[in-house]
Amino acid sequence: MTLEAKHMNIFDAFFKRLQKRASRDQAFNPYKEPHLRANLKLYFEYLYELNQNQILLIGEAPGYKGCRLTGIPFSSCDLIQSSQHKLFKHLRDKVILKESASENTAAMIWEQLEDKNIIPIFWNAFPFHPFNKGKQSSNRAPSSKEVEEGQWYIKELIKIFKPKTIAAIGRKGELALQKLNLKTEIKYIRHPSYGGKSDFIKHINEVMSLDT
Repeated sequence: MTLEAKHMNIFDAFFKRLQKRASRDQAFNPYKEPHLRANLKLYFEYLYELNQNQILLIGEAPGYKGCRLTGIPFSSCDLIQSSQHKLFKHLRDKVILKESASENTAAMIWEQLEDKNIIPIFWNAFPFHPFNKGKQSSNRAPSSKEVEEGQWYIKELIKIFKPKTIAAIGRKGELALQKLNLKTEIKYIRHPSYGGKSDFIKHINEVMSLDT
């Protein structure tokens, strides 16, 4: 079996379900776009081939300036094009980016990961972009029902990557992981927005140091 075929088998069910989900009044599915599915697959395949003691970090949901435009959680078009992190150096000439935008949260997070050996697997409690009604250029917190919808994807990633450490960035990510009743301990990382930067730096350094 070729490496490409192997990856198709591993991620096939995940991407089929991701693509199938319809966009709705207050939730947009970026993975209806073939190039954004391809971007995400490149990201997952790179991490899978690294075969590290993986860390899975679960956030809240894609933002309209970030993952909605790149397909890759906790990233932005500008970050992918300018970051000196080895992940983005690897992806830069392979991914397709049709817009230019920056996202403060993504930049802040990857700034803390610049000198770390392990590259986390980022995902979200709700993998689609939730927005305020009538305004797609906005972000809102996913509802409890949306968090419940996202649980299948988290469980599938856990099966694929078998992460050694699982952590939540923010309370929605924590809620999603708690609902899964995992046997492993769930670490909590405060989200860096709304004055949480110092706690975020402390927490993410603690989580990342578990695998050094």
